[in-house]
Amino acid sequence: MDREGWILALFGGRARLFALAILLSLLFLQPSLVIRFPLLALGMFAAIAALQIALRKQRTPVWTSKALALTVTALSMDGVLGIALLLSSSDRTAVSVLTLVQPAVLACAWLLLWPVDHFLKQRTFTRARTLRERHPELLVIGITGSVGKTTTKELLAHILVDRHPLASPAHVNTEMGVAQWMQRALAPSPLPKGTPLIVEMGAYRTGEIANLCSIVKPSIGIVTYIGSQHLALFGSQETLLRAKGELLQSLPPEGRAFLNGDCDLCHPMRTMAACPVTVVGTGGANDLEAFDIEETTTGIRFRVGDVVCAVPLHGTHNVANILLAMAAAEHVGMPRNRIVEQLHTFRPPHRTFELRRDHGVLILDDTHNASAASFKAAIAWAETQPYEHKVLLTSGIIELGDEHERTHRELGALASDVFGNVLFLDRKSARFFEEGYGQPVSLMGTDVATLESGSLLVCVGRMSPSLIRRLLP
Repeated sequence: MDREGWILALFGGRARLFALAILLSLLFLQPSLVIRFPLLALGMFAAIAALQIALRKQRTPVWTSKALALTVTALSMDGVLGIALLLSSSDRTAVSVLTLVQPAVLACAWLLLWPVDHFLKQRTFTRARTLRERHPELLVIGITGSVGKTTTKELLAHILVDRHPLASPAHVNTEMGVAQWMQRALAPSPLPKGTPLIVEMGAYRTGEIANLCSIVKPSIGIVTYIGSQHLALFGSQETLLRAKGELLQSLPPEGRAFLNGDCDLCHPMRTMAACPVTVVGTGGANDLEAFDIEETTTGIRFRVGDVVCAVPLHGTHNVANILLAMAAAEHVGMPRNRIVEQLHTFRPPHRTFELRRDHGVLILDDTHNASAASFKAAIAWAETQPYEHKVLLTSGIIELGDEHERTHRELGALASDVFGNVLFLDRKSARFFEEGYGQPVSLMGTDVATLESGSLLVCVGRMSPSLIRRLLP
């Protein structure tokens, strides 16, 4: 094992237990350290966290303006409390009490900042609404769903490239993020009539998409897929459905809604829209349907009517996303032949069912925002690939709520005849996956062997690129 491997072994997944063992040993050998225990613990855990970040084993904190304000306020409160403790006690070790009250300090900091935060948010929303009203020429297209939002947004933006569309950037799909982006993206002068503004819409609770729609005022709404993803956030399928349906409810009578007919939960959403609804899919009675679907070495190939469509995008689950983008583009006047021509030059979003070859290993990278549906699609795709050595690297699926155990058992069962080796990042998810898989899976650690050249590596779930690189020859 190399030097970095030994350091990771020392400060890896069991780092907190290791630190706690050292602290308890020190306390046993030197009882006088008891009063300083909180400071010792805080210092040791802070050092471990810093080392993990330096070695890229833990994600670097994202210093948003809100996070920075909370940190500065909490530290300021700590300073005041520390001075007060020093002045009121002759025993300077009393300052160590600060480590025990940090949750309360952070809660107080949040309460102090909440009025300011609320005021700034409302001001941002008001400015975005005003800016939108100054641009009535925009054709606003909202896209929501449990999965597939980013891919569908990028597909549609690529098809409509001749109209110079404005599309929300990667990872920007909340009401606050979109409002801030609009203030940067929309020029003060009028844009050409019909300029598409394509907005990806996510939500953590009901009411957020409705508020976002009141800002951007979409006339076209697309629902990609409703699944079990985010159940932990919403509590029930009904609440999730209601939250996503806020996009359809916001559409004007002269607007148009587009739904994925391959998703059972999308069907009841037809009644939520006051405008006409177009349903696309790969089976059943749909307004736009794909036939003769096949996965090729270069992507997906299928037929729509009498036109053959070849898209350099892998995973047959993406056919529905392509159909949604096609249907929306046709609705705004794009000829089908031109749409097919544009799709032929599409490139998938980074780390979203992305296929690449690195050090002789073929990698399917679906680590942007995987769901149970895309996980199943990755397994199905891997099953068709002519590789002798197939490895699955996954962090599991998050935000599944009560469906967490059942979903991972099901995924394990599907993967049992496909992958010869499975590496997990999350111990809890691995346990349930293993029950369906029928044999032991490995936890990603420092002693995992690198892959052989000519292997297939399927990466699903959120993880850092450095983890993937560690497995390469």
